[in-house]
Amino acid sequence: MIEVSGLKKVFKSGKKKVEALKGIDFKAYPGEIFGLLGPNGAGKTTTLRILATMLVPTEGDAVIDGVSVMEEPLTVRKKIGFLSTETGLYDRLTGEETLRFFGKLAGIKTEEIEDRIESLLKSLGLFRDRKRLVSEYSSGMKQKLSIARALIHNPDVIIFDEPTNGLDILATKTVIDFLKDMRENGKTVVISTHILDVVEKLCDRIAIINNGEILANDTKDNLKKTYNSENIEGVFFSVVPFEEESL
Repeated sequence: MIEVSGLKKVFKSGKKKVEALKGIDFKAYPGEIFGLLGPNGAGKTTTLRILATMLVPTEGDAVIDGVSVMEEPLTVRKKIGFLSTETGLYDRLTGEETLRFFGKLAGIKTEEIEDRIESLLKSLGLFRDRKRLVSEYSSGMKQKLSIARALIHNPDVIIFDEPTNGLDILATKTVIDFLKDMRENGKTVVISTHILDVVEKLCDRIAIINNGEILANDTKDNLKKTYNSENIEGVFFSVVPFEEESL
């Protein structure tokens, strides 16, 4: 479970201050996929980087499986699998060598690493290409390998920033199906996205964020009822004026 309370983040550049987050709150539960939906620059990536302990909040805190990101960041890192918008892969390694390397960094026993490698590569449709160099992978294959890398240590909490970014239709379906499997396995899954269709297909609970503020936060079905909309697109444009921000 993830509990975010009063999260603020101010960036300073000379005399200027940018308030990226203005005191946001939300909860994400095991066995659900929580979507942070908003336009570019809304505060999504800042939020997830704080959850992943890559950024320190100006105020507030986030508690992941009972552990504060402020007080015990190293413990939090062991509990989560984090996917950023940058792949951070090594071109000279093969797919399976990449996962073996990161598995060893995570302190996983050798026999467990091999089982995890096989399972993840098969689930993400990369097993056939496991011995190819990463430099030969397409952008979609690299994204799927990055997902496998983030999950090599089998974390209970999954935090993905724009997991379908730049993927074609087939790769997007593979990633969506994989995240649904993670939900069925009782994982706490949090994703950020600006793609309405991904939220519609994937998320159980949604927070709509814009200009560092959460404007709506509820289950997908409750949001549709509250805003009298048949889809999340209608909900989104009910709370984020089109003339102010656009996708």
